[in-house]
Amino acid sequence: MSAAKILAFAGSARQDSWNKKLVKIAVEGAKAAGAEVTYLDFRDLPLPLYDGDLEEAKGLPDNARQLKALMKAHQGFLIACPEYNSSITPLLKNAIDWASRPEPNEPPLACFQGKVAALMSASPGALGGLRGLVHVRSILGNIGVLVLPDQKAISNAYQAFDENGKLKDESQQTAIVQIGNKLASVTAKLHI
Repeated sequence: MSAAKILAFAGSARQDSWNKKLVKIAVEGAKAAGAEVTYLDFRDLPLPLYDGDLEEAKGLPDNARQLKALMKAHQGFLIACPEYNSSITPLLKNAIDWASRPEPNEPPLACFQGKVAALMSASPGALGGLRGLVHVRSILGNIGVLVLPDQKAISNAYQAFDENGKLKDESQQTAIVQIGNKLASVTAKLHI
């Protein structure tokens, strides 16, 4: 069985994002399960707001092409999803929208079909971003991604992390590591 290739990212561009910290914890679990993991910070691949007229006039932006190439090169996605107004962040939705656009001679949704994803979130609210995860799960499922049922939402995120970016609550830390581990093992089994 070959190592799973996992792309890890958060739906936030904030420098000190709780969700960036969270997905990096899950990365530890994926690596411990033998996965090759690439961490992507959307701050490094800025995209314009999706606009069909822009796409028609100029084609896909270079950063959208780079995002698509990264997604196609990986079999699984570890995604930490901040919640904005009980839903998905505009940054994450915009990235999904650009990545979903086909290039010439490319099958529809080539970045998503046959991929496996694991979701998590951290939020200052009492539900930890759980409502947003429902929307992300729905979107990904509708475009061909197998989303694992295991997920974790960390509430009161402003006090959940220590100065090293780890979760103070050991059971929460373990749960996030296990999500990364499970994604790596399931992905490896599905992509023999």
